[in-house]
Amino acid sequence: MHKSFSNPNWKYSIPCTSWKIFCAPENLEERFSVVVSEKIADAGLSDSEQPLRSEELKLLLADAERSKLLKKLSEANRYNRLLKRELQAKEDALVNFKSELSVTELEIQVLARLAEEVAKSAIPTGSRKIKGRYIQSHLFSRLEAIREKLKEQIKGVEAVQAKEVPLSWVGVAESVQVMGSFDGWSQGEHLSPEYTGSYMNFSATLFLRPGRYEIKFLVDDEWKLSPELPTTGEGLTKNNLLVVE
Repeated sequence: MHKSFSNPNWKYSIPCTSWKIFCAPENLEERFSVVVSEKIADAGLSDSEQPLRSEELKLLLADAERSKLLKKLSEANRYNRLLKRELQAKEDALVNFKSELSVTELEIQVLARLAEEVAKSAIPTGSRKIKGRYIQSHLFSRLEAIREKLKEQIKGVEAVQAKEVPLSWVGVAESVQVMGSFDGWSQGEHLSPEYTGSYMNFSATLFLRPGRYEIKFLVDDEWKLSPELPTTGEGLTKNNLLVVE
């Protein structure tokens, strides 16, 4: 039977053995390390098989995240190249369509001139009339109407066709890149350097459709604004404004 420690002010008594266990001071962190070491020794694990430290785990996780990001970046670059090829194919088709429209417009113009000459010449006896006008006059007016529609279509094609937009940066630098909303601020375009003897001139040509674009120059990994172009926005969102008409 265990002896009890009693106190008149306490309602319950605690066995001495339980009291000793409860009150015994012990460093839990050291005890945990000893237990882990004993478990590793009992399992017969070598140093290479022992659990990784927190620093090693962090490095492994960082490498895994880096690999995921590189994979996503590679996929995004492939998709971007695919979109560029598709866009170039559409631009080529647009140019061909514009050429065909221009040729058709010229042919209609020639036919309209011929119809005009016929309408102004002597009208043969018995020629048919439509709404009080001879068919020769109707032919000329219809051809002119078709020609005007073709001219409007050609203007519409020109409005969406990409145009060459030259850009330049003058100054001393190792690398210059233009970034902007023209590709969603993703890759941009590198400018080619040209040494003129007294300064460096970096230039590039963008192919952009008519519209308004915000751009900014990345000069030796520092964001710069061109003093030759208008600006828009304020503070960190201040960019050069490029208008393609």
